[in-house]
Amino acid sequence: MSIGRPQGRGASGARRAATAALLLLAAALALALLAGCGSGSSTVIFKDKTEVQTGSGEAQTGSGEAQTGSAAESGSSGEAGESTEELPEVAVEASSPGFNAARIYEEAVPGVVTIRSIFGSAGGAEGSGFVLDSNGEIVTNAHVVTDESSGTRKPASEVFVEFENRNVLEAQIVGFDPFADVALLKVEPEGFPLHPLPLGDDKALVVGQPVAAIGSPFGEQRSLSVGVVSATDRSVKSLTQFQIEGAIQTDASINPGNSGGPLLEEDAKVVGINQQIETNSGANDGVGFAVPISLIEHSVEQLRENGHAEYAYIGVSTQPLYPQLAQKLGLDTEFGALIANVVPGGPAAKAGLRGGNGTIRFQAAEYETGGDVIVEVDGQEVTQPDSLIKVIDEKVPGEKVKVTILRDGKRQDIEVTLGKRPDQIEPE
Repeated sequence: MSIGRPQGRGASGARRAATAALLLLAAALALALLAGCGSGSSTVIFKDKTEVQTGSGEAQTGSGEAQTGSAAESGSSGEAGESTEELPEVAVEASSPGFNAARIYEEAVPGVVTIRSIFGSAGGAEGSGFVLDSNGEIVTNAHVVTDESSGTRKPASEVFVEFENRNVLEAQIVGFDPFADVALLKVEPEGFPLHPLPLGDDKALVVGQPVAAIGSPFGEQRSLSVGVVSATDRSVKSLTQFQIEGAIQTDASINPGNSGGPLLEEDAKVVGINQQIETNSGANDGVGFAVPISLIEHSVEQLRENGHAEYAYIGVSTQPLYPQLAQKLGLDTEFGALIANVVPGGPAAKAGLRGGNGTIRFQAAEYETGGDVIVEVDGQEVTQPDSLIKVIDEKVPGEKVKVTILRDGKRQDIEVTLGKRPDQIEPE
């Protein structure tokens, strides 16, 4: 006997019984729904989205808020059939289209290039870059087009730039800046149009803001990765003994070959160029850094004009002061920069600034003590670890600045004539 499906009259009777049961169940559900009318439920219609919420009737998306009111305001007494008002429909539109990785890629990728450098017997390198203007200027990292294997940093003997349309042009190195790890290249478009990328504002970035990186990781051209701004105002390694200040930290995937490629915000504007990763494994561990576009613009302006970039230099190494440390040292200030060392013969030494002459260990760190404490430069307070270098970076070599220090419990002003930042500092 088959047990797969019923046959004959018995099956027909079973179907009638099942149908009757379903009708009874539907009727019960209808009564339950009718009884629930006016219980405080509301429907809020958003652009591309409808949400149903219960209870207080409040719904929120982004920065917009829509509220339908309480159950009493909607005419509900909690009993079936007593609601006489229709629930309102509230349409809320987003204030901006938001972050759209596909749109950003479509807009930006024609302006992203792959760069190949040849260093003769030293081999070659591959990285990324972006088109700065329609005259053929290309921006990338200095380490993509220079080599230091001989002990002195030298430019590549040949550089080639490949565009999205597969055209490959030879590029000239206009100049490179090892302090910012920036290089400016120039190609002759030869009749085909270029796609310059617009520049954004790295100062307006906030932690958590989404960003996109485009480049050629491991030679995989025009690859997209997305992430967020993990932090701003980071200090990272340059190609010299000095740090790059104001770097952007991101968890967007950055790997070898991404160097020099653009980091983009939601309007497909360049806010930095991807420069390095922090890793213990050799692979991307979610800690990448980009040179901020404000520093790139400052560098490119000098490279275009002079072929090299110069930065002001004060000649001190400092440690940040904070309230608990200041109290420990008995200083009449909560913030500032403790001068640990003064470079012999440097601008600060010539002006008479003093470095530390003792050492203490406090809160798991070691500090140089006994030196001057810089509290202001040209009236700008030194309140953050990078405050001093930021002020100096805004100056030019040869400019005079007023440095306010705390020495022996008293404040005094000292005039310092800034020098030109050296490629390297000779050890004492």
